[in-house]
Amino acid sequence: MSGEARPTHTSRGVEAHKESSDYLQKRQLKQGSAGWVLLASLGVGYVISGDYSGWNFGLAEGGFGGLAIAAVIIAAMYLALVLGMAEMSSALPAAGGGYTFARRALGPWGGFATGTAILIEYAIAPAAIATFIGAYVESLGLFGITDGWWVYLAAYAIFIGIHLAGVGEALKVMFVITGIALVGLVVFAVSAIGQFDSANLTDIAATDAAGASSLLPFGYLGIWAAIPFAIWFFLAIEGVPLAAEEAANPARNVPRGIIAAIAVLLVTCATVLVLTTGAGGAAAMSESGNPLVEALGDGTMAKVVNYIGLAGLIASFFSII
Repeated sequence: MSGEARPTHTSRGVEAHKESSDYLQKRQLKQGSAGWVLLASLGVGYVISGDYSGWNFGLAEGGFGGLAIAAVIIAAMYLALVLGMAEMSSALPAAGGGYTFARRALGPWGGFATGTAILIEYAIAPAAIATFIGAYVESLGLFGITDGWWVYLAAYAIFIGIHLAGVGEALKVMFVITGIALVGLVVFAVSAIGQFDSANLTDIAATDAAGASSLLPFGYLGIWAAIPFAIWFFLAIEGVPLAAEEAANPARNVPRGIIAAIAVLLVTCATVLVLTTGAGGAAAMSESGNPLVEALGDGTMAKVVNYIGLAGLIASFFSII
Protein backbone atom coordinates (compact mmCIF):
# COMPACT_ATOMS: atom_id res chain seq x y z
CA MET A 1 0.00 0.00 0.00
CA SER A 2 2.89 2.34 0.81
CA GLY A 3 4.06 2.11 -2.80
CA GLU A 4 0.72 3.19 -4.23
CA ALA A 5 0.34 6.75 -5.35
CA ARG A 6 -2.05 8.68 -3.19
CA PRO A 7 -4.68 10.81 -4.90
CA THR A 8 -3.95 14.47 -4.83
CA HIS A 9 -6.63 17.06 -4.23
CA THR A 10 -6.15 20.27 -6.15
CA SER A 11 -7.02 23.31 -4.12
CA ARG A 12 -9.97 25.27 -5.39
CA GLY A 13 -9.22 28.22 -3.16
CA VAL A 14 -7.50 31.50 -3.93
CA GLU A 15 -5.04 29.96 -6.41
CA ALA A 16 -7.92 28.90 -8.66
CA HIS A 17 -8.19 32.42 -10.02
CA LYS A 18 -5.09 31.80 -12.10
CA GLU A 19 -7.33 29.99 -14.57
CA SER A 20 -9.52 33.07 -14.87
CA SER A 21 -8.64 33.69 -18.52
CA ASP A 22 -10.37 30.42 -19.38
CA TYR A 23 -13.06 31.09 -16.78
CA LEU A 24 -13.91 34.45 -18.34
CA GLN A 25 -13.66 33.17 -21.90
CA LYS A 26 -16.41 30.65 -21.23
CA ARG A 27 -18.65 33.46 -20.04
CA GLN A 28 -18.17 35.88 -22.91
CA LEU A 29 -21.30 37.40 -24.43
CA LYS A 30 -21.77 38.32 -28.04
CA GLN A 31 -20.02 41.61 -28.66
CA GLY A 32 -22.42 44.51 -29.07
CA SER A 33 -22.29 47.77 -30.95
CA ALA A 34 -22.59 50.44 -28.25
CA GLY A 35 -20.14 53.31 -28.66
CA TRP A 36 -18.61 55.48 -25.97
CA VAL A 37 -21.36 58.11 -26.21
CA LEU A 38 -24.05 55.56 -25.33
CA LEU A 39 -21.88 54.22 -22.51
CA ALA A 40 -21.36 57.75 -21.19
CA SER A 41 -25.10 58.36 -21.20
CA LEU A 42 -25.51 55.07 -19.34
CA GLY A 43 -23.13 56.30 -16.65
CA VAL A 44 -24.92 59.64 -16.32
CA GLY A 45 -28.28 57.88 -16.34
CA TYR A 46 -27.22 55.69 -13.42
CA VAL A 47 -26.63 58.76 -11.28
CA ILE A 48 -28.78 61.62 -12.49
CA SER A 49 -31.75 61.03 -10.18
CA GLY A 50 -29.37 61.90 -7.33
CA ASP A 51 -29.07 65.43 -8.75
CA TYR A 52 -32.81 65.91 -8.43
CA SER A 53 -33.16 64.80 -4.81
CA GLY A 54 -31.46 63.02 -1.94
CA TRP A 55 -28.25 65.06 -1.74
CA ASN A 56 -29.99 68.05 -0.16
CA PHE A 57 -30.59 66.29 3.16
CA GLY A 58 -26.85 66.66 3.72
CA LEU A 59 -27.48 70.38 4.28
CA ALA A 60 -29.24 69.48 7.52
CA GLU A 61 -26.13 67.58 8.64
CA GLY A 62 -23.28 69.84 7.59
CA GLY A 63 -24.71 73.05 6.18
CA PHE A 64 -23.62 74.30 2.77
CA GLY A 65 -19.93 74.34 3.62
CA GLY A 66 -19.98 70.88 5.17
CA LEU A 67 -21.85 69.36 2.23
CA ALA A 68 -19.63 71.17 -0.27
CA ILE A 69 -16.45 69.83 1.36
CA ALA A 70 -18.01 66.36 1.58
CA ALA A 71 -18.89 66.58 -2.12
CA VAL A 72 -15.28 67.43 -2.99
CA ILE A 73 -14.06 64.42 -0.97
CA ILE A 74 -16.56 62.08 -2.62
CA ALA A 75 -15.83 63.53 -6.07
CA ALA A 76 -12.13 62.82 -5.58
CA MET A 77 -12.89 59.28 -4.41
CA TYR A 78 -15.17 58.53 -7.36
CA LEU A 79 -12.76 60.12 -9.82
CA ALA A 80 -10.01 57.80 -8.58
CA LEU A 81 -12.43 54.85 -8.70
CA VAL A 82 -13.51 55.68 -12.24
CA LEU A 83 -9.97 56.10 -13.54
CA GLY A 84 -9.01 52.77 -11.98
CA MET A 85 -12.05 51.04 -13.46
CA ALA A 86 -11.30 52.58 -16.84
CA GLU A 87 -7.89 50.90 -16.78
CA MET A 88 -9.26 47.57 -15.57
CA SER A 89 -12.19 47.50 -17.97
CA SER A 90 -9.85 47.97 -20.92
CA ALA A 91 -7.80 44.97 -19.76
CA LEU A 92 -10.78 42.82 -18.68
CA PRO A 93 -13.82 43.84 -20.76
CA ALA A 94 -16.27 41.42 -19.14
CA ALA A 95 -19.85 41.97 -17.98
CA GLY A 96 -18.89 40.95 -14.44
CA GLY A 97 -17.53 44.44 -13.80
CA GLY A 98 -16.30 44.75 -10.23
CA TYR A 99 -16.76 41.01 -9.68
CA THR A 100 -14.41 40.25 -12.57
CA PHE A 101 -11.77 42.68 -11.34
CA ALA A 102 -11.94 41.40 -7.75
CA ARG A 103 -11.82 37.75 -8.85
CA ARG A 104 -8.70 38.33 -10.89
CA ALA A 105 -6.97 40.28 -8.10
CA LEU A 106 -8.23 38.54 -4.95
CA GLY A 107 -9.40 35.13 -6.10
CA PRO A 108 -12.85 33.49 -6.09
CA TRP A 109 -13.78 34.55 -2.56
CA GLY A 110 -12.81 38.15 -3.22
CA GLY A 111 -14.88 38.07 -6.38
CA PHE A 112 -17.78 36.47 -4.52
CA ALA A 113 -17.79 39.16 -1.81
CA THR A 114 -17.59 41.97 -4.35
CA GLY A 115 -20.24 40.42 -6.59
CA THR A 116 -22.61 39.99 -3.65
CA ALA A 117 -22.22 43.64 -2.67
CA ILE A 118 -22.89 44.75 -6.25
CA LEU A 119 -25.93 42.49 -6.46
CA ILE A 120 -27.39 44.00 -3.29
CA GLU A 121 -26.78 47.54 -4.55
CA TYR A 122 -28.40 46.98 -7.93
CA ALA A 123 -31.32 45.01 -6.49
CA ILE A 124 -32.26 47.57 -3.84
CA ALA A 125 -31.63 50.79 -5.80
CA PRO A 126 -34.30 50.21 -8.50
CA ALA A 127 -36.87 49.39 -5.83
CA ALA A 128 -36.13 52.65 -4.01
CA ILE A 129 -36.26 54.68 -7.24
CA ALA A 130 -39.53 52.99 -8.24
CA THR A 131 -41.13 54.32 -5.07
CA PHE A 132 -39.86 57.82 -5.92
CA ILE A 133 -41.33 57.51 -9.41
CA GLY A 134 -44.67 56.48 -7.91
CA ALA A 135 -44.60 59.46 -5.55
CA TYR A 136 -43.80 61.84 -8.44
CA VAL A 137 -46.65 60.48 -10.55
CA GLU A 138 -49.05 60.87 -7.63
CA SER A 139 -47.91 64.40 -6.79
CA LEU A 140 -48.19 65.51 -10.42
CA GLY A 141 -51.65 63.97 -10.72
CA LEU A 142 -50.69 62.04 -13.85
CA PHE A 143 -53.22 59.58 -15.28
CA GLY A 144 -55.42 60.07 -12.23
CA ILE A 145 -53.26 57.62 -10.27
CA THR A 146 -53.60 57.89 -6.50
CA ASP A 147 -51.93 54.63 -5.52
CA GLY A 148 -48.25 54.40 -6.45
CA TRP A 149 -47.95 50.61 -6.45
CA TRP A 150 -49.48 50.48 -9.94
CA VAL A 151 -46.60 52.67 -11.06
CA TYR A 152 -44.05 50.30 -9.49
CA LEU A 153 -45.44 47.38 -11.47
CA ALA A 154 -45.65 49.37 -14.70
CA ALA A 155 -42.08 50.65 -14.34
CA TYR A 156 -40.65 47.16 -13.89
CA ALA A 157 -42.78 45.64 -16.66
CA ILE A 158 -42.09 48.35 -19.25
CA PHE A 159 -38.37 48.74 -18.72
CA ILE A 160 -37.59 45.06 -18.27
CA GLY A 161 -39.46 44.55 -21.55
CA ILE A 162 -37.28 47.14 -23.29
CA HIS A 163 -34.14 45.49 -21.94
CA LEU A 164 -35.34 42.10 -23.18
CA ALA A 165 -35.85 43.60 -26.63
CA GLY A 166 -32.10 44.06 -26.89
CA VAL A 167 -29.25 45.94 -25.27
CA GLY A 168 -28.80 48.26 -28.24
CA GLU A 169 -32.46 49.30 -28.15
CA ALA A 170 -32.34 49.74 -24.38
CA LEU A 171 -29.26 51.95 -24.52
CA LYS A 172 -30.81 54.15 -27.21
CA VAL A 173 -34.03 54.64 -25.21
CA MET A 174 -31.98 55.35 -22.10
CA PHE A 175 -29.87 57.85 -24.05
CA VAL A 176 -33.00 59.85 -24.92
CA ILE A 177 -34.35 59.78 -21.35
CA THR A 178 -31.00 60.82 -19.89
CA GLY A 179 -30.80 63.64 -22.43
CA ILE A 180 -34.20 64.92 -21.29
CA ALA A 181 -33.08 64.79 -17.65
CA LEU A 182 -29.93 66.78 -18.50
CA VAL A 183 -32.04 69.37 -20.33
CA GLY A 184 -34.06 69.70 -17.12
CA LEU A 185 -30.89 70.53 -15.20
CA VAL A 186 -29.95 73.16 -17.81
CA VAL A 187 -33.43 74.73 -17.56
CA PHE A 188 -33.10 74.74 -13.79
CA ALA A 189 -29.64 76.32 -13.87
CA VAL A 190 -30.70 79.13 -16.21
CA SER A 191 -33.77 79.87 -14.08
CA ALA A 192 -31.96 79.63 -10.73
CA ILE A 193 -29.19 82.08 -11.65
CA GLY A 194 -31.67 84.96 -11.53
CA GLN A 195 -32.78 83.97 -8.02
CA PHE A 196 -29.32 83.27 -6.62
CA ASP A 197 -28.40 85.06 -3.39
CA SER A 198 -25.12 84.22 -1.68
CA ALA A 199 -26.71 84.94 1.72
CA ASN A 200 -28.93 81.89 1.23
CA LEU A 201 -25.89 79.63 1.32
CA THR A 202 -25.28 80.38 4.99
CA ASP A 203 -28.78 80.90 6.40
CA ILE A 204 -28.47 78.00 8.87
CA ALA A 205 -27.52 79.32 12.32
CA ALA A 206 -24.17 78.16 13.66
CA THR A 207 -24.20 75.79 16.63
CA ASP A 208 -21.65 75.52 19.43
CA ALA A 209 -19.95 72.49 17.81
CA ALA A 210 -16.19 72.50 17.36
CA GLY A 211 -15.23 74.56 14.33
CA ALA A 212 -18.76 75.91 13.83
CA SER A 213 -19.19 79.00 11.67
CA SER A 214 -21.70 80.45 9.24
CA LEU A 215 -20.23 78.24 6.51
CA LEU A 216 -19.92 75.18 8.76
CA PRO A 217 -22.90 75.56 11.12
CA PHE A 218 -22.42 72.08 12.56
CA GLY A 219 -18.65 72.25 12.79
CA TYR A 220 -16.07 69.82 11.49
CA LEU A 221 -18.13 66.76 12.32
CA GLY A 222 -20.81 68.11 10.00
CA ILE A 223 -18.51 67.35 7.08
CA TRP A 224 -18.36 63.70 8.10
CA ALA A 225 -22.13 63.57 8.64
CA ALA A 226 -22.77 65.01 5.16
CA ILE A 227 -20.65 62.46 3.28
CA PRO A 228 -23.42 59.82 2.84
CA PHE A 229 -25.60 62.44 1.16
CA ALA A 230 -22.82 63.73 -1.10
CA ILE A 231 -22.57 60.21 -2.53
CA TRP A 232 -25.93 60.80 -4.28
CA PHE A 233 -24.08 62.95 -6.83
CA PHE A 234 -22.05 59.96 -8.09
CA LEU A 235 -23.57 56.73 -6.78
CA ALA A 236 -23.75 53.84 -9.32
CA ILE A 237 -21.47 55.24 -12.03
CA GLU A 238 -19.28 52.24 -11.27
CA GLY A 239 -21.85 50.16 -13.16
CA VAL A 240 -20.63 51.28 -16.61
CA PRO A 241 -18.13 48.37 -16.98
CA LEU A 242 -21.07 45.99 -16.58
CA ALA A 243 -21.94 46.90 -20.17
CA ALA A 244 -18.45 46.11 -21.46
CA GLU A 245 -19.50 43.10 -23.53
CA GLU A 246 -22.33 45.05 -25.16
CA ALA A 247 -19.86 47.64 -26.42
CA ALA A 248 -18.03 47.78 -29.71
CA ASN A 249 -14.28 47.73 -29.05
CA PRO A 250 -14.77 47.76 -25.25
CA ALA A 251 -11.08 48.22 -24.51
CA ARG A 252 -11.38 51.67 -26.10
CA ASN A 253 -15.02 52.67 -25.61
CA VAL A 254 -15.61 51.70 -21.97
CA PRO A 255 -12.79 53.87 -20.56
CA ARG A 256 -13.83 56.80 -22.75
CA GLY A 257 -17.47 56.38 -21.77
CA ILE A 258 -16.92 56.21 -18.02
CA ILE A 259 -14.48 59.15 -18.02
CA ALA A 260 -16.91 61.26 -20.07
CA ALA A 261 -19.70 60.36 -17.64
CA ILE A 262 -17.74 61.43 -14.54
CA ALA A 263 -16.82 64.70 -16.28
CA VAL A 264 -20.50 65.50 -16.85
CA LEU A 265 -21.40 64.51 -13.29
CA LEU A 266 -18.71 66.74 -11.78
CA VAL A 267 -20.28 69.70 -13.58
CA THR A 268 -23.85 68.80 -12.59
CA CYS A 269 -22.77 68.24 -8.97
CA ALA A 270 -21.25 71.72 -8.62
CA THR A 271 -24.09 73.39 -10.52
CA VAL A 272 -26.92 71.77 -8.60
CA LEU A 273 -25.32 72.14 -5.16
CA VAL A 274 -24.49 75.84 -5.51
CA LEU A 275 -27.53 77.06 -7.44
CA THR A 276 -30.16 75.09 -5.53
CA THR A 277 -28.86 76.21 -2.16
CA GLY A 278 -28.26 79.78 -3.32
CA ALA A 279 -31.73 80.12 -4.84
CA GLY A 280 -33.82 78.32 -2.24
CA GLY A 281 -31.78 78.69 0.93
CA ALA A 282 -29.86 76.02 2.84
CA ALA A 283 -32.42 75.75 5.64
CA ALA A 284 -35.42 75.30 3.34
CA MET A 285 -33.65 72.92 0.96
CA SER A 286 -32.37 70.74 3.80
CA GLU A 287 -35.83 69.26 4.32
CA SER A 288 -37.25 69.40 0.81
CA GLY A 289 -38.33 66.28 -1.04
CA ASN A 290 -38.12 68.12 -4.36
CA PRO A 291 -35.37 70.73 -3.90
CA LEU A 292 -34.87 71.91 -7.48
CA VAL A 293 -38.55 72.67 -7.94
CA GLU A 294 -38.96 74.35 -4.55
CA ALA A 295 -35.87 76.47 -5.16
CA LEU A 296 -37.54 77.93 -8.26
CA GLY A 297 -40.84 78.70 -6.52
CA ASP A 298 -44.19 78.49 -8.29
CA GLY A 299 -43.31 79.74 -11.76
CA THR A 300 -43.62 78.04 -15.12
CA MET A 301 -40.00 76.89 -15.08
CA ALA A 302 -40.58 75.16 -11.75
CA LYS A 303 -43.39 73.13 -13.32
CA VAL A 304 -41.20 72.25 -16.30
CA VAL A 305 -38.40 71.07 -14.03
CA ASN A 306 -40.93 69.14 -11.95
CA TYR A 307 -42.07 67.11 -14.95
CA ILE A 308 -38.54 66.62 -16.23
CA GLY A 309 -37.47 65.48 -12.76
CA LEU A 310 -39.64 62.44 -13.36
CA ALA A 311 -37.51 61.73 -16.44
CA GLY A 312 -34.43 61.89 -14.24
CA LEU A 313 -35.83 59.24 -11.92
CA ILE A 314 -36.83 57.08 -14.86
CA ALA A 315 -33.34 57.43 -16.37
CA SER A 316 -31.70 56.08 -13.22
CA PHE A 317 -34.27 53.32 -12.80
CA PHE A 318 -33.90 52.28 -16.43
CA SER A 319 -30.11 52.29 -16.24
CA ILE A 320 -29.72 50.44 -12.94
CA ILE A 321 -32.33 47.78 -13.60
